[in-house]
Amino acid sequence: MAEPLGSYLLISLPKTQNLLHDETQDWLETNVNGGKVSVTNVDVPEFKIGTLDTLMQQTEEISKLDNQLNQAVNKVLEIIQTVFDKNPAFVEQAKQVEGRFVIDYLENFKWNTSKYRTDRSIRQLIDTISLDGLNLDNDVKATFQNYNSAKSNLAAAERKRTGDLTVKSLHDIVDETDFVLDSDHLQTILLVIPKNLVRSFLTTYETVVPFVVPRSAKEITADSEFVLYSVILFKKYVPEFLAAARENKWITREFNYDEESIKLLRNEYNDASTQEHSLRNDLIRLVKAAYADIVSSWLHIKILRTFIESVLRYGIPPDFSYFLLKLPHKAIEKGKSQLVEKFGYLGGAAVGVDRRGKIVKDSLHEYASLVDTDYQPFVLYELEIN
Repeated sequence: MAEPLGSYLLISLPKTQNLLHDETQDWLETNVNGGKVSVTNVDVPEFKIGTLDTLMQQTEEISKLDNQLNQAVNKVLEIIQTVFDKNPAFVEQAKQVEGRFVIDYLENFKWNTSKYRTDRSIRQLIDTISLDGLNLDNDVKATFQNYNSAKSNLAAAERKRTGDLTVKSLHDIVDETDFVLDSDHLQTILLVIPKNLVRSFLTTYETVVPFVVPRSAKEITADSEFVLYSVILFKKYVPEFLAAARENKWITREFNYDEESIKLLRNEYNDASTQEHSLRNDLIRLVKAAYADIVSSWLHIKILRTFIESVLRYGIPPDFSYFLLKLPHKAIEKGKSQLVEKFGYLGGAAVGVDRRGKIVKDSLHEYASLVDTDYQPFVLYELEIN
C-alpha cells in the first residue's frame, strides 16, 4: 500500500509557566524525531463554549462525525482514482481545496469564519459543517452509482458489437428475408451452433419435434467458433423445440424482427456511449467539488473537536497552544512516544500510562473495562492525507 502524501500529529497543550508557547515549539522542532519534523502553529479561534455538560455530550458525537467525514474523504478519493483510471497527474490535480493543493491547505489551515461564524454555538457549527459534508457524500455516492450503471450499459453494448455470435447484436446481421413474417402458424427461430456440432444439428433438427419445416435451416453467418442458423416451425411446437435445443447445446437467440426495434438497436451503442460520457463528466465535476468541500468540512470538524477536547482536558478559560507536526510516515509512532514521554504528566495521576501513552490497565483496578486504552494523556490526533 502506498504511503500517504502526508502524516501528521495534531496536538493541543495548555499554556502554563512550564509550557510557554515559543519554548514548547522550540522543543518540538529540536527533539521530536531527532529534529526531522516540521512544526506549524495552528490558529484555532475561541468558540462559544456553553456548559461543560453540553461539551461532554458533543465530544462523542463529534468523534463519530470526524470518522465519518474521514471515511467520506477516502471514498471520494477512491472514486477520483477510478474515474481517472488511476492516472497520477489527473488524480493529484483533483486534490485541491479552495484553490490550493490539499497539503498546502492543511499546513496553512485557517478557520473559514465567513462560512462557519464563530459567534454561533458549537451545536450550530457541528450541525452546519456535518450537513455540508455528509450531504455531498450522499450526492457523490448516488452519482457514482448512476455512472457505474451507464458504464455497465456501455460495456454490454460494446460486447454486442464485438463479441461472438452468442452475444453479438444481430441487427446488422439478419434482414427481412431471414424471417417468416405475419404468419398465423409459422415462426422463425435463430440458433447459434458451435462448429463442432453443425453436422449433428443439420441431421437432427427436423426430427427433434413434430412440424419443423423440412430443409428450412438456413446459414446466415459464421464466426471463428459458431454458425448462426434460422429454422422455421409451427408456433405450437416452439416451446418443445427450445427445450430440445438446450439439450443439444444449441444456443437460442431471441430476436423479433421489426424496423422500429432494428432502429433502436442500431442506436444502442451510440446512446450508451453518449450517456456514459455525459455522466462521467458530471461525476468528475462533482467529485472535484466534493473532495474540496468534504476535506474542508473534515478539517473544520477536526479543529473543533480539538478545541472541545482541550476545554474538557485543560479547563477554562481556554488558553492553549495548537501545533501540527509533519513526520515521515514510519516515524509517527516514534513521535507519539516522544511526545508522551515529554507531556505525559498532563494526564495526571488518575491513570497510569506507558511510554506510548497507552493506559496501563493494572492502574485502573475495577474501572479497567470502562476506559479506552487508546487514550492519550494530552490532546493528540493523528491525521493522514492520501
